[in-house]
Amino acid sequence: MLDIRLIREIPEAVKAGLLKKEINCSAAIDEILDLDAKLRTLIQSTEQSKAEQNKVTKQIPEMKKAGEDTTAIMAQMKALSDSIKEADLELREIETRRDTLLLGLPNMPDEDLIGGGKENNEEIRTFGAPKVFDFEPKNHVDLCTGLGLIDYERGAKISGSGFWVYRGLGARLEWALLNYFIDTHLGDGYELILVPHLLNYESGLTAGQFPKFEQDVFWLAQSEGEHGKFLLPTAETALVSLHRDEILTEADLPKKYISYTPCYRREAGSYRADERGMVRGHQFNKVEMVQFTRPEDSDAAFEELVTKAERLVKDLGFHFRTVKLAAGDCSAGMARTYDIEIHIPSMDGYKEVSSVSNARDYQARRGMMRYRNEATGKPEYMHTLNGSGLATSRILPAIVEQNQQKDGSVVVPEVLRKYLGGLEVLRKPE
Repeated sequence: MLDIRLIREIPEAVKAGLLKKEINCSAAIDEILDLDAKLRTLIQSTEQSKAEQNKVTKQIPEMKKAGEDTTAIMAQMKALSDSIKEADLELREIETRRDTLLLGLPNMPDEDLIGGGKENNEEIRTFGAPKVFDFEPKNHVDLCTGLGLIDYERGAKISGSGFWVYRGLGARLEWALLNYFIDTHLGDGYELILVPHLLNYESGLTAGQFPKFEQDVFWLAQSEGEHGKFLLPTAETALVSLHRDEILTEADLPKKYISYTPCYRREAGSYRADERGMVRGHQFNKVEMVQFTRPEDSDAAFEELVTKAERLVKDLGFHFRTVKLAAGDCSAGMARTYDIEIHIPSMDGYKEVSSVSNARDYQARRGMMRYRNEATGKPEYMHTLNGSGLATSRILPAIVEQNQQKDGSVVVPEVLRKYLGGLEVLRKPE
């Protein structure tokens, strides 16, 4: 959530910043300012009325003791009390409307971000070069099917389109990837957290996914007018709420967490003809990284997360690129995002396998997540950051496509072999 003081002080700059995300929030910001002005005026007048009520109420016992008639003044106090109750009700209504509009505003993009959508994304570095084959390469669907790694037909049969089943060495390869990710993060000092997969509404609100993207998740049945539980779309949604409504000490920071979960997405994305198999789906596995930091440390934390994600992909032996997203391609809740995109030969293009983002204090304000500044003794909002480390549903297709051999076998990346009992090559089962 944006700081209301920022909107009061530089409303036009806020409008311009959000317009870089290709979202026109001018009308909403004008309404927020109007409601905020009414709210502050009403608060001032109500506080004056309450002060008058308290003052006179203290005088009434003395008047009665002196034998004075208090009938008129009691009637005045009754009328004043009724008006205060009405004002308090109006205050709550105005504040609710203002805060609802505030919750609907996206995060401000960092100043160095280019405006516009993905057409303005900037490739900032690459590693390696696209694989060149001396034979006609196969796509990952045919490779995974031929090697018995993935059963697409039975996945669709038991769950519908957008689902698949890992089998045999495919399941072991998937598990090897997850273990490789987790071991690397543990070695870097991150704490492993296993979170619930069913979350409450407040978790989605804190993460910035609600209220705007409520329909993008899978909801459990709920009573009319009540918020039920939803299946987490990413572990970030759970991890960023770990310290909701808490005040940590400055010495507690930074907090560095990782979590493995399946991720459940109601909308798997818009399919292109070449986006078959595991590239898009309603359920996929991911290890997520999250940090809570002091504001002055969040830029360094962001670079750390990007470097970690790049290292995971690099050590798998892949060709990839790192892309700085334009403001309009960043998600609504994020101030900046870098994507690590891996090359999938059959698509003759790149697919994101990690998205590293800095939310600044946007999520912390929504979840009242603060730390106590040692120098001032005052609570301040933390910064929250997240990054995929990594998602597997595009890594596995890249492994089989980039590492395929002429006979249809696939070379196992060296860093994964210890998790597969030393297996070096995946071959078609006898």
